[in-house]
Amino acid sequence: MVGEQNAQLKLLLWPDCEEAQHLPGGKTMNGTALTLTFRPRTQIIAFMSRCLFTTVLFASTLTFTAVAQDGPKDAVVLIIRHAEDGGTGRDLAPRGHERAEAYKNYFLNLTAESKRLEPNVVLAAKDSKQSHRPRLTVEPFAKAAKLPIDTRFGNNQSIELAADLRANHQGKVILICWRHGNIPALLRALGAKPEDLLPRGKWPNSVYDWVILLSYDQDGRLIPASTRRINEHLMPGDSQ
Repeated sequence: MVGEQNAQLKLLLWPDCEEAQHLPGGKTMNGTALTLTFRPRTQIIAFMSRCLFTTVLFASTLTFTAVAQDGPKDAVVLIIRHAEDGGTGRDLAPRGHERAEAYKNYFLNLTAESKRLEPNVVLAAKDSKQSHRPRLTVEPFAKAAKLPIDTRFGNNQSIELAADLRANHQGKVILICWRHGNIPALLRALGAKPEDLLPRGKWPNSVYDWVILLSYDQDGRLIPASTRRINEHLMPGDSQ
């Protein structure tokens, strides 16, 4: 408990201060120092202490809530790499176009643990000067499902993308097509550990046929038992 304390304030009153000339006992014409003593009220100090404590507690609660929520509440996030490229240009390779077409039926009929997981939100990394491949990979499915493709977020905006999912896509099945070198950062932004889902925490350059499934509970916390990497078995030569 903060107790009462006395404090002193010393004022030096100068000769040219008219108000000072009328203070009792001032003798201000000679520059007399005037010492004032005041006593803060116990109630005021206690009130200020309570306000400070409440502010700190509220800020701590907000921080804890933000950390506790990994992803969108009661949602599933599916992350894929863009389909095969030809090594040059912004387009997919012929095999990449075949995979993109195959994704149409794959995601329209996707199930896991006997639960239907057809996406109702589709996102792709923003087109760049070098590559339109993420968008081209999900276009056939998006057209078949009559869904728009959200391409607002670029390679280095994983944190912003994750925040948008938490704020706006609760209870959804969300398909994200990303560039493989940036997928570890996206996993971290969504509360997952890349090392638990990818070899040495990285998506291999030569692999195009994985789906990362992230499952979240009603509080937006990642459910480890329902989070996994899936082999698509979609094309000849895919991982077994």
